[in-house]
Amino acid sequence: MRNFKLCLSYDGSRYRGWQKQGNTPDTIQEKLEALLSRLLEQPVELHGSGRTDAGVHARCQTCSFRADTSLPCPRLLELIRSHLPEDIGALSLEEAEPSFHARLSCRKKSYVYFIWNSSSPNVFYRKYSGTCPEALDTEAMERAARLLLGEHDFSSFCSLRRMKKSAVRRLDSVDISRSGDMLRLEFTGSGFLYNMVRILVGTLIEVGRAQRRAEDMPALLAARDRQAAGFTAPAQGLFLWEQRY
Repeated sequence: MRNFKLCLSYDGSRYRGWQKQGNTPDTIQEKLEALLSRLLEQPVELHGSGRTDAGVHARCQTCSFRADTSLPCPRLLELIRSHLPEDIGALSLEEAEPSFHARLSCRKKSYVYFIWNSSSPNVFYRKYSGTCPEALDTEAMERAARLLLGEHDFSSFCSLRRMKKSAVRRLDSVDISRSGDMLRLEFTGSGFLYNMVRILVGTLIEVGRAQRRAEDMPALLAARDRQAAGFTAPAQGLFLWEQRY
């Protein structure tokens, strides 16, 4: 039995997210497991580095799976690529150490959120960015972001009402940059809760609109209450960007 590391990119626009759900075939995991099981003529269970919600994209999603096969990696990668739809791309495939697991072995991951910050529509980015027509104070957003760094209970930034596990996560960096009317927010940390990045983005947008103060972030964290944070930014602006092992 061999252990494989597969890296994917995908446009999540028409999918119900990464995780298979049982009631729909339209998830990335379901598509890949069905394809690998068919190609390798055995049941294959695929593990991703993290879940992405419906409509969320991935520049790089690292996966792992085990299979009993003698196919060399270049040939198997060729087969996978030839059967995938055009909105899912297999970037690389290699044999991994027996202990490697895409999620459990991951030390850090990064998400990027794009905001089209203009009152002028841009039809070519509508599926790959959120939209904010109002001017945003990026300096205030950066001040707020700095106050969110470190290890905290991020319950205020999670959509799940009840969590079986701890909501403590470590947010290492938030980088905000602008290119013309496109704003780019990159979040790097040890792990992220359900909807956490999108709620962080919504909260920072509200700071940028002067609807809340940057200095209120510590109190927002201490509240541990989803109602205390900002809105959940739309899914289409979010990309799973990078994983580090």
